Amino acid sequence: MHPSFQRKQGVVSMDAQIWEWVEATPLIDTHEHLIEESARVSGKLHERLLPCNDWAYLFSSYLNDDLANAGLPLEDEKQFLRPDVSAAEKYRLIAPYWERTRHTGYAQSIRETLRGLYGEDDLTAESAPRIAEKYHALIRPGFYADILRKRANIEHCQVNSLEHIFMESAEPDLLRQDLSILAFSRLAPADFDMIEQEVGTRPTTLDDWLAVIDSNFAAYGPRAVAVKCQIAYSRALNFEPVPKERAARLFPHLIGNLRGAYHPLGPDDLKSLQDFMIRYCVTKAGDQGLPVKLHTGYLAGRDSMQLSRLRRNASDLAALLRDFPATRFVFMHIGYPYENEFIALAKHFRNAFIDMCWAWIIDPVASLRFLKSFLLTVPTNKLFTFGGDYIVVEPIFGHSRIARRGIAQALSELVAEGWIAREECRDLIDRIMRRNALEFFPHPCIR
Repeated sequence: MHPSFQRKQGVVSMDAQIWEWVEATPLIDTHEHLIEESARVSGKLHERLLPCNDWAYLFSSYLNDDLANAGLPLEDEKQFLRPDVSAAEKYRLIAPYWERTRHTGYAQSIRETLRGLYGEDDLTAESAPRIAEKYHALIRPGFYADILRKRANIEHCQVNSLEHIFMESAEPDLLRQDLSILAFSRLAPADFDMIEQEVGTRPTTLDDWLAVIDSNFAAYGPRAVAVKCQIAYSRALNFEPVPKERAARLFPHLIGNLRGAYHPLGPDDLKSLQDFMIRYCVTKAGDQGLPVKLHTGYLAGRDSMQLSRLRRNASDLAALLRDFPATRFVFMHIGYPYENEFIALAKHFRNAFIDMCWAWIIDPVASLRFLKSFLLTVPTNKLFTFGGDYIVVEPIFGHSRIARRGIAQALSELVAEGWIAREECRDLIDRIMRRNALEFFPHPCIR
């Protein structure tokens, strides 16, 4: 049954009409890390991205961190993700910790996925073997479109590949691609390895490095929906202007440092090189009309997050917004847990936009509050309300269920509180769930 609208002791339940509109409206998914469907079907992929091809794989994005924080020992976690362990044994390994995490957003996404894709109400000792069988039965050619379009009512996804700078997808209309600038700007040893693998050469001068950036923008820019960078995992987002002459002097020392020669490049010099590269890529993106997506806020993983650095994200990014007024920036994950600062950025700067990707499962209640506050503070065209942020396709279904519920609840409360009229909600729902993305991002199939 559809939820009905009512007040009980100050609590607003969901408006049935709003729920129907939200359920019927397709989502545009603005952020995933999906690997190609063919890799899932064949099971042939590096273990970093596919540690096991069974139901435990559903837990490998995010929920494994909650399980670890609930006490799951590292050796048991490794065993749980091994491909040669039975479903019964895998359930036994995580059962005590599953009970402790089952109400987190990460776990609720999986529970919704178990219900919607496999017809199982919960993960139990009895259901685990059935889930294991149903997991494999679902994986066949075309299952991405089946899950995303038919079951989750998602028109298409935007994918930031973790394997390539730009993924040449076999399904370019369903899985539209970001152009990753992380390897161009972070300048870690792994980034040089990726560049060498992608272009067949290892640049040794700044001009060589910039030529690689230019060629990638020329080749992939017309087919990309945006550029994406998650350098926030390793540093602050205060990207200062750096003259090219200084960057050119520093770059050979970086190359020498990677090879064990020259004097080590200090953190200030590395920051200057990264600052130069980020601003160079932002300029290239602006020249091609591509939005720039930047990771902000919460960091995946465990036991390593520097909250003091995250707290400065919004203030650090204000300089970039001022210096590139014609370039559109998308700040991802609502900057959680400092989401109010990002509402302020979006309200003040014309080129600042906010994406709720990942946020619904990090903290569903905070995301609901954020959506209510944003809609009463910032023009409604500046928000994108869903991105699963998964490598694995199946939990996108569960995450989309949580997002739909949160959107419907937020609007129901705004109507009940008298801020928005119910008859305004139908158009508003279409705008924040799909139309903003369709109007904002390039369409690579017609560019």
